[in-house]
Amino acid sequence: MKKVFCLIVCLGLASIALRAQSVSDSLLIILESEMQREWDELQKAKQPPYFLSYRVTDSQGFRLRASLGSLVDENKDRSRVLRASVRVGDYAFDDSHPLDFDDNYFPMDGMGGERVSQFLPLDNKPLPIKLRMWQQTQSAYRSALASFKSLQNANIKEESKAVADFSKEEPSVFVEQPLPSIEKFIQIENWKKKVKSLSASFLKLKGIVDGDVSIHVDLDRKYYLSTEGSRIVQNRTSVFLTISAAIRAEDGDILPLHLSYYATTPDQLPGDDVLRKDIDKMMTKLTQLSTAPVVEPYTGPAILYAHAAGVFFHEIFGHRVEGQRLKSNFDGQTFKDKVNELVLPKTLNVVFDPTLQKFNEQALNGHYQFDDEGVKARKVTVVENGVLKTFLMSRTPIEKFSHSNGHGRAEAGADVVTRQSNLIIENKKVVEMTGLRKMLIAECKRQNKKYGYLFMDVVGGFTNTGRVMPNAFNIFPTEVYRIYVDGRPDELVRGVDLIGTPLAMFAEIQAADDKSEVFTGFCGAESGSIPVTAISPSLYVKRIETQKKMVAQVETTILEKPVDNH
Repeated sequence: MKKVFCLIVCLGLASIALRAQSVSDSLLIILESEMQREWDELQKAKQPPYFLSYRVTDSQGFRLRASLGSLVDENKDRSRVLRASVRVGDYAFDDSHPLDFDDNYFPMDGMGGERVSQFLPLDNKPLPIKLRMWQQTQSAYRSALASFKSLQNANIKEESKAVADFSKEEPSVFVEQPLPSIEKFIQIENWKKKVKSLSASFLKLKGIVDGDVSIHVDLDRKYYLSTEGSRIVQNRTSVFLTISAAIRAEDGDILPLHLSYYATTPDQLPGDDVLRKDIDKMMTKLTQLSTAPVVEPYTGPAILYAHAAGVFFHEIFGHRVEGQRLKSNFDGQTFKDKVNELVLPKTLNVVFDPTLQKFNEQALNGHYQFDDEGVKARKVTVVENGVLKTFLMSRTPIEKFSHSNGHGRAEAGADVVTRQSNLIIENKKVVEMTGLRKMLIAECKRQNKKYGYLFMDVVGGFTNTGRVMPNAFNIFPTEVYRIYVDGRPDELVRGVDLIGTPLAMFAEIQAADDKSEVFTGFCGAESGSIPVTAISPSLYVKRIETQKKMVAQVETTILEKPVDNH
């Protein structure tokens, strides 16, 4: 009785705090009212749910793209996406419990039926919004109930019930002020002129195929409400300026390069002078790439510059410490039994910190205040002095880790699973870049190699963590150099992908420098595309493996490029 009473008191206080903060948010009031009505009705069912939550993402988006001096795309959009989650059973055993033979190890709100997200009306008329909520809640409840009945009739092993299906977490109340409109957030006409002017710079480059400059603005207001008492409304603003260009090589291959700049407001982006200098550098590299040699497959020493090292750790390490994966027998479970064991060099720490907003004055894409299950974001040290300490956790418990640490994430309308945030590699024993190069050259000599590789920049990558396909990774470099043993200048090369298997690569990391840099991107996985950041120093790796990159296009030109005769 005492526990129940305390819970009621806490929820009552949360409701009072909510009303004090949310007077101006009519959507929140509608959502809360309908959730309470539906919850009361569902409790009359023969098998009532024990949990109900709603996630709504109210999004404003704006896109501008200019190509070779002209505006080619302008788009403004607005949407509201609703996702309901209904759970039948109890925290220990509910409809999300995986069956031993089920290969869907991220249960999509149960296993009984298909559920989809709903678009909500954009105006705040209560009845149309409540009707959409009612429709999706019924569907979600039917699916959860069917899943739970199937599980009750199945021969579930008792040992598989030892770990709860859903964790109990403290409810939170947090409501931010409403966001401005797109028109008040960004000066649209000024940016039209800017992207056209910047993209026109590529017209002077011989052999140019594409020369685009685009700006993407997203204003997201995210709502989370649950019958546990959470009422969270948090804002996310993002501005991406992207510069992409491609040139045709002498052999006809198309060679792209990319630059991107992330900020939370437009005024944080670099000025025109900086952008034009960066474009000039990009055009110089494109010209060099057009005559650069195509490399053969290689195994040997390499240096992963900071950007490349960040993507490397995100792909081959980060996904393997997402705890929810370890609940499936279909996952490779690389680190499942390695807690408190040495998995990386003793000089390295691996931290995930969604509370960090900036690094060296640069905004971080993986920042948030609460995750998509209403759990407050927190800093998590996954590896300390090379030793694995814990996993990233959502509200799906795994053996020995029964609570969330604020890493349940999903894009609008998708189901929440455990995902990464701001990944930070900390290095306690610094070797400057000149020292890393000396180590690489010495190892090349030992391996009888004429050169090693410097992976300067990458555009992304992917990895497989399951058991059905090989547990491997592939990273896509865009700027790669040969470092020669005989002292000749570094040589820009092309046509290479970085590949391998995770445990083999971890064992080959030998040293890191002290100049960490930020890689900003989006990670696509089971719960959709989410914003992430990787912060890492450069790494020296004793042995890497490369393969030839797939050729995008091989075609020589037939006609001369048109020129401006005016």
